[in-house]
Amino acid sequence: MGLSIRAYARHRGVTDTAVHKAIRSGRITPEPDGTVDANRADLEWDRNTDSPRQGTKQKAVTVKFPQGDVSAAGVASGSTEDPIGSGASASQSSNSGGSNGGGGGGGTSLLQARTVNEVVKAQTNKVRLARLKGELVDRPQAIAHVFKLARSERDAWLNWPARVSAEMAVKLGLDPHPMHVALENAVREHLQELGDMRPRVD
Repeated sequence: MGLSIRAYARHRGVTDTAVHKAIRSGRITPEPDGTVDANRADLEWDRNTDSPRQGTKQKAVTVKFPQGDVSAAGVASGSTEDPIGSGASASQSSNSGGSNGGGGGGGTSLLQARTVNEVVKAQTNKVRLARLKGELVDRPQAIAHVFKLARSERDAWLNWPARVSAEMAVKLGLDPHPMHVALENAVREHLQELGDMRPRVD
């Protein structure tokens, strides 16, 4: 028998949610009884964790303009205007040359940015539509409501041994105090097991 989900999360230094997510994604494999073998899970966790992909990283492209040519062009023409136009032309020529030469890093970055923007817009529209249909609930209110229900149920369980232990002891011909202690210990162990469980909503 291995560790419970909560105990393995403390061993791993992560949250219970992270352990449940790792189990659902197949990153680690629990025991048949639902517990976790810490040694095996550690090996599976390290082996199945994706490392950052170097190919997805985009490096900034720096374009250097020959300042001497720009200054010379301004002096030769006798113009006193800011030679930004010449610099822009040089930048455009440099970018065109880079594209023809196979260095399309800037174009790739722009395409990725546009793709991400379209994905965000689609997700935003989906959430807005679900809200208009009344399919979404307020997350803080939902969490507070579930917490209140869970606390009420816990208190009811904790008060149950005191209400029934004496009656059960009379029916069974036992001493009420040992009966109350036994019931209370059993209830607390049961609540501890329930606390180790995490409901899945996916």
